[in-house]
Amino acid sequence: MKFSVLIAHYNNGNYFKDCYESLQKQTYTNWEAIIVDDYSNDTEKEIVKSLIAGDSRFVFFENEVNKGVGYTKRRCVELATGEICGFVDPDDAIFPTAIEDSIEIFKQKKNVVLTYSRFLSCDQNLNILYPFKGAKQVLNKDPYFFNFPIQIAHFVAFRREAYLKTDGIDPALKSAVDQDLYLKVLDFGDAYFIPKDLYKYRLHPNGVSQATSKGKAKDSFAKVIFNTLKRRNITSINKKAVPEVYQNAEDIFSLLDYQTKRIHRLKVKILTFLQNN
Repeated sequence: MKFSVLIAHYNNGNYFKDCYESLQKQTYTNWEAIIVDDYSNDTEKEIVKSLIAGDSRFVFFENEVNKGVGYTKRRCVELATGEICGFVDPDDAIFPTAIEDSIEIFKQKKNVVLTYSRFLSCDQNLNILYPFKGAKQVLNKDPYFFNFPIQIAHFVAFRREAYLKTDGIDPALKSAVDQDLYLKVLDFGDAYFIPKDLYKYRLHPNGVSQATSKGKAKDSFAKVIFNTLKRRNITSINKKAVPEVYQNAEDIFSLLDYQTKRIHRLKVKILTFLQNN
């Protein structure tokens, strides 16, 4: 079973060495790395190209103009040849068993279309700062699951076959791209949580997701959820009507406020426990 590591790159050459070295250390060896550069400056591109030179597992592609993260990540999947795919940001890194741990689940559980793990937030030198504590097994086959609050996060891998049944990542998105991917793929199967730290997430001033304003990120996530509601033909949530057209983020997140409440979270926890036993 081949694994496609997907890397959407934009001016992160100075951090890419850690990402590259983490892939070289993988215990699972049947992988390729698809890199799509979103019109970075020549210096940043050359750093990446020089690192991967001579290793046929790395394939480098370029956008002719800057297209944004949604378009670039979508193109990564389109260029992949592996049965299983997983995004790794060029300024981050994965632990040596990350790919192997994911592949084993896909081999064992045919109903699983997406795996995910815990991740560690790190400083700009990839020194560990603190763990992300929100990751946990989600309730599968729940049409009202929107990853709000966030539970599915890095390291995420997914079946390319399931992805190809969707209409793909929205190329217009500038943020919430991963959320769009997760919710679409989960329309075709189950998610499986791997309770290990498999990903190092670098915090630094130039990170794409960190540089995006919170307001724009919130709006993009709300649009992803709204589109998911429409795709799943959900017209009301908790006795509240879903708007006919998208107007603002508050309209969407107000529908999901109940999902952050203790009673709802306890109910889901019990159902998830029963699901796994």
